Amino acid sequence: MQELSLNILDIAQNSVKAGASEIHINVSEDKLRDKMTITIDDNGCGMTQEVVQRVIDPFYTTRTTRKVGLGVPFFKMAAEMTGGWFNIQSQVGEGTTVTGEFILSHIDRMPLGDMAETMCCLISCNPDINFVYTRKVDGEVFTVSTRDFTNVLGDVPLNVPQVMEFIKSYIRENTENLNGGTDTI
Repeated sequence: MQELSLNILDIAQNSVKAGASEIHINVSEDKLRDKMTITIDDNGCGMTQEVVQRVIDPFYTTRTTRKVGLGVPFFKMAAEMTGGWFNIQSQVGEGTTVTGEFILSHIDRMPLGDMAETMCCLISCNPDINFVYTRKVDGEVFTVSTRDFTNVLGDVPLNVPQVMEFIKSYIRENTENLNGGTDTI
């Protein structure tokens, strides 16, 4: 994976497969501390501690279609190769939290990528799940929740193309406001 947003997409899809009805994705940049923290948190079925230890092994997967599971190991590697760290916490029946911290200025840090596109992909494919995306840059924050959009739209599905374009533009515009005119780092 060449962008962290693809790691986020993969891990969030794991949350979908775990039966989550609520998935929180947080991207926080602290330029003064030279850190970027990404957290994907869900209320899915969770994992035993034995499985938590195994999911960082690229040759462990619950899939039957292939023999490798690279999403979590790649995310861990991406964080650690910048001098950052990785953590995964999970409780059976309660959910899972995956966190990676990256050194923002490290030469090996992958670009974040297009989070607006990533969020729209997740929302479009899973319109019944409440996604909450929070972006924080040096203390400034914006949050978007699909539940808020659903409350306003009523019976209009979130995955209608016009709604998806609005959500994508909304995320990009708010990210640009936080980031001094750019939606990528």
